[in-house]
Amino acid sequence: MIRSRFLIVAALAANLVLGTITPSAAQQQGAGGPQPVTVTTLEARDVTLTSRLPGRIVASGVAEVRPQVAGIITERLFEEGGRVMAGDPMYRIDAESYEASVAAAEAQVAEARARLRATSKEADRAQELIDRGVVSEQRLEEAISQRDVDAAALKVAEAELRAARIDLDRTTIRAKLSGVVGRSFTTQGALVTASQAEPLAVIRALDPVYVDVTQSAAEILAWRRGSVQSKLDGVDTRVTLQLADGELYTETGEMTAAEPHVNESTGVVTLRMTFANPDGLLLPGMYVQVDMPQRQLKDAILAPQQGVQRNRRGEPVAYVVGAENKVEERALTIAQAQGANWVVTDGLSHGDKLIIEGLQKIAPGAPVAPEEGKATTADSSLQ
Repeated sequence: MIRSRFLIVAALAANLVLGTITPSAAQQQGAGGPQPVTVTTLEARDVTLTSRLPGRIVASGVAEVRPQVAGIITERLFEEGGRVMAGDPMYRIDAESYEASVAAAEAQVAEARARLRATSKEADRAQELIDRGVVSEQRLEEAISQRDVDAAALKVAEAELRAARIDLDRTTIRAKLSGVVGRSFTTQGALVTASQAEPLAVIRALDPVYVDVTQSAAEILAWRRGSVQSKLDGVDTRVTLQLADGELYTETGEMTAAEPHVNESTGVVTLRMTFANPDGLLLPGMYVQVDMPQRQLKDAILAPQQGVQRNRRGEPVAYVVGAENKVEERALTIAQAQGANWVVTDGLSHGDKLIIEGLQKIAPGAPVAPEEGKATTADSSLQ
């Protein structure tokens, strides 16, 4: 009797609990709703593949300022770290001894001219007298010979005067190159000598600048045979520059020279790129990376990196929204990274809806509720 009463009470309690569950709640407990995800619609486009090469900035011109005459530095005429133009005075050397040399050379020229005038008149008189038959032929020859000797002596004196003036002019040391001058390695009162080993200062031309990079000999052969140029026909082949802080340089450059020599130990060739540097941002010795065009892909897909992962076998995969809004897994073939995207050559197509957010809560075949979004621009690696 007690047992039957207990069963009746339990049945009534169960009916009461079941009565409180609405049909919609029962349906949600029986089957979960579609998982919301963010997608981006992919577009096929032509993509130029590039090769990233390490390099160093090199000044397009370097001039070491050295004295060409000896003397004491009396004045420095430039601001350290400032710009100079070719011909600008930079240092002055004590010029008194060189001024005296010019004065002495001018006196020698005057003396030589006086002697030449005298011997020229003597030769003219000798010619008149021999026409009259007064003097011998030998007298005329001696007069002409002395005149020629004095004419040669005048030329020597004039050359010595020119050399003395050149030395005097060199007491003002001028810039031989337009560019930026560094710090001065000498001071006022220092004794300098002609063509000394240590420069007084160094001038560097920084607009444009060169970027020297290295590339494998095999890739250089492709360039020389024309196969790379044919793949880039009609494509912008200018090169871009990435600075040491990861930022892209605003100016583009172009390859202007290639070293006709392969390094025996590394098997690479040095290439030279030229970049405009109007703001002086690029400095010689700075480490940079150059993105150089290699070939062009037709109808490639740029997939945001945040939407690409790795499977258990380490292969790159992506999840797209397929028919009936169900998740499809795609195995990818990736050519290279470009900014925040992967260049995909196989596995994704034009119009695919790539899932970029909500990847942790989905699986192949699961229903989803896609919502169009925008991929982030930050680079990421395959996970």
